[in-house]
Amino acid sequence: MDKTTDKERNIVIVGGGIIGCTTAYYLTRHPSFNPAVHTITLLEAAPSIAPGASGKAGGLLALWAYPDCLVPLSYRLHAELAAEHDGAQKWGYRKLGCGSFDAIVSRQKIQTLQQKAKAEGEGEKTWEKLPKQNGAAKDLLEAGNLPQDLDWVDRAIVDNWSEMGSPGSTETAQVHPFHFTTTIAKLAQEGGAKIRTNAKVTGINSSKTGVESVEYLDREDDETKTIEAVTDVIVAAGPWTSRILPRAKIEGLRAHSVVYEAEVSPYAVFTDIQLPSDFIPEHRAAMGQKRRHKGRVDPEIYARPFGEVYACGEPDTLIPLPETADQVEHDEAQCDDLISYISTFSPVLASAPIKAKQACYLPRHMRFGQEAGPLLGKTTVPGVWAAAGHTCWGIQNGPGTGKLMAEFIFDGAAKSANVDKLDPRKFKV
Repeated sequence: MDKTTDKERNIVIVGGGIIGCTTAYYLTRHPSFNPAVHTITLLEAAPSIAPGASGKAGGLLALWAYPDCLVPLSYRLHAELAAEHDGAQKWGYRKLGCGSFDAIVSRQKIQTLQQKAKAEGEGEKTWEKLPKQNGAAKDLLEAGNLPQDLDWVDRAIVDNWSEMGSPGSTETAQVHPFHFTTTIAKLAQEGGAKIRTNAKVTGINSSKTGVESVEYLDREDDETKTIEAVTDVIVAAGPWTSRILPRAKIEGLRAHSVVYEAEVSPYAVFTDIQLPSDFIPEHRAAMGQKRRHKGRVDPEIYARPFGEVYACGEPDTLIPLPETADQVEHDEAQCDDLISYISTFSPVLASAPIKAKQACYLPRHMRFGQEAGPLLGKTTVPGVWAAAGHTCWGIQNGPGTGKLMAEFIFDGAAKSANVDKLDPRKFKV
């Protein structure tokens, strides 16, 4: 047996989102894992698994995602997990078409959808773009005609359509994030991992030679508890990572989303919508608000399995990250704005029931004002590892991250992909 695996290891994973859960899963599946000498404990501060972005994301998977050193491995592992564990039924794994369109919404069109409201005064708001598409993704767009089965979009106002993948494409797929994360967590438990919820990590105690213990607050009985004789701590706490590893420099970007109850053709759609200059969302007009918009918005809409359509937009940094994921609150008006914008180009969704209005915080690893990609691997503290900062691609890159973390722990190095550029030590974490 490899010298790195023939000793007792007491591994603690901080975070019950997709990264923590896939890490626990792949640790229990590693050939060297031996429950007689290896202990795996996952601590989640919220009352349940997947309380943040891992339960409230869109679930898009794509070979054109980023970072490119991690995406191919993770995309392949998604397919393998689905094949092994009936992912199509359990978490809605499927291929889907993906593309982008521009649309110009006229005043007349708005008038048919809502009562016309006159805009007065100032108070404009800038729509911030979600970081889903980078330059490489945009380079893949190919001009074409709007697919005939994309029938939940008003074809009359679509200016153009650029395709990234058609149904059955090998480059784009999806999962339902909540079902995927919770199922993987259950599989990890069945494999030998222990999961404790309402366990908010408050400190990692270490010496020059390594980790010694992990302290956490048991939120159910309001008591501080300690896990002793810890050998490895994997911090996978998403935007909360910097609360535990301050040098990680991971920030939270709040992103709003809504979920519709609707059964529509399987497409992920990126948009660029030109609204009338005097457009006021109906709910704001009803409240007498004179809030205008600068004119362009770009919500993203993902048809999902299990009779859902997910739409996201309106990110902000206005509200600081709360102490735990279950304390995240959404801005009702921002969700209603999103619903209003989508109603201008999708009559089908305009009439569909709203299943959820929600918000989550995307974990961004920021350096000098720019995203620097996720952190993955050893930190400068012996025995402490980081696996966080995946931005909007956490679900996509969860399996690859989990597998590589298992290799780091049991093999001493990443074997399935070269992720040297994601080494936390390069950033002095």
